[in-house]
Amino acid sequence: MFSMHIGLIGLGKMGNNMRARLRKGEIEVTGYDPNPAVSDVANLTELAAALPAPRIVWVMVPSGKITTDVITELAGVLSEGDLVIEGGNSRFTEDFKHSALLAEKGINYVDAGVSGGVWGLENGYGLMVGGNAADVERAMPIFDALRPEGPRAEGFVHTGEIGAGHYAKMVHNGIEYALMQAWAEGYELLDTRKDIIKDVTGTFEAWQRGTVVRSWLLELLVKALKEDPEFKEIEGYVEDSGEGRWTVEEALNNAVPVPTISAAIFARFVSRQGDSPSMKAVAALRNQFGGHSVRKAE
Repeated sequence: MFSMHIGLIGLGKMGNNMRARLRKGEIEVTGYDPNPAVSDVANLTELAAALPAPRIVWVMVPSGKITTDVITELAGVLSEGDLVIEGGNSRFTEDFKHSALLAEKGINYVDAGVSGGVWGLENGYGLMVGGNAADVERAMPIFDALRPEGPRAEGFVHTGEIGAGHYAKMVHNGIEYALMQAWAEGYELLDTRKDIIKDVTGTFEAWQRGTVVRSWLLELLVKALKEDPEFKEIEGYVEDSGEGRWTVEEALNNAVPVPTISAAIFARFVSRQGDSPSMKAVAALRNQFGGHSVRKAE
């Protein structure tokens, strides 16, 4: 028996898994995606018609123009009292624009930073949410279905007003950049001294229990190394989603020193100038946790 019925826009790598986890958590989901093979309805008008009022619609599409276009279209098909949750990787400043656009029609807005990547279906998603307390509470069954099992406070936070969820996710991803860079540099150093280190993969694997550096990223690095010990199938080229840049820009605007995070961003730019062993490791990690594409080595 479903406890709630919501709409979900965007059924890509994360959205499709989120729909499955929500349904498993007894949340009825009607999904829309431009790809008819995965969509439950043909368009947003049909999506709105399929949902009980007052409606809740979660938007999970790429940040930028695509998100803005979806929010604009929703303003035309939803009604006063409905709630839109924007869960993509949007810059927090966009939340102010999107919430103001919807507010003209009396539609409420919550922004949600979502972490968990392609593993979220199995492990749950870490959630950072911004918005009015009443709107957040209204959507709590959704957040509880998506977050990891265990104490709510260890997988969910109402971090502040509108924009705060995406701001927290921005900082989260900036930290993620720096952590991945540290693992990658350690990998390159170990791999360089094969005259001393005879088992690079085994070395990382041995750090998974009892050491101060044990982490999920370490587990994923071990997994990636076991799949391709020399990263021969991966080109040392790494994209950046934008959130690392936004973190550094915010740090500059507020005079907050972030030398480690900024160095990790610049290291990704270095990766685009030549093939790098450490950047192969970063590329492999991004592929492991987020399903981000990698460039195949020639």
